[in-house]
Amino acid sequence: MRINFILIDFESVQPKSLAVLEHDHFKVIVFVGANQEKVPFEVASALQRMGANAEYVKISGNGKNALDFHIAFYIGQLAAQHPTAYFHIISRDAGFEPLLQHLKSKKIFSARSPNITDIPLIKASHVKSPDERAQLVIAKLQQPKASRPRAVKTLISAIAAFFQKQLTDVEVAAVIEAMQKAGFISVTDGKVSYAAVG
Repeated sequence: MRINFILIDFESVQPKSLAVLEHDHFKVIVFVGANQEKVPFEVASALQRMGANAEYVKISGNGKNALDFHIAFYIGQLAAQHPTAYFHIISRDAGFEPLLQHLKSKKIFSARSPNITDIPLIKASHVKSPDERAQLVIAKLQQPKASRPRAVKTLISAIAAFFQKQLTDVEVAAVIEAMQKAGFISVTDGKVSYAAVG
């Protein structure tokens, strides 16, 4: 399974628990600001349980975006070592968007989420029915600038990628069927068309 690096901007987001990240495919790095003196016991305890899959980085110095630059540096280093990894920045700071667009242009998988529970892989692991999975995919495709696959083959690949290739072919087909039942898409001769958004 693809490695997922979770880079937490602890100045922006202080998660109460990291238990959902205690799996081998997650590598967690918590970036702590120079002036932050305390980390909650639950977070410290979870990081200890993760062992080599987790670490702290206490940034040196202060300044606007100092922590953000540390995160960008680490992504660059890690992407060189793990070119197929997925990088999740956990932050409320929208200033990461230009970096994410640049990473995507370099074919580096990356996204920003305001909370750990908003990571698509975490969300996806909690939903089991085709209808629930379809609703997650529909929500993704309804986002501004989301590209909507026009061929069934491309849609299958997009759904598989969204769920990080954790679904079987049968489960992906069930998601497409649920999207059709919801009236979001129609499929004719291998082509996908989307309902007009009113």
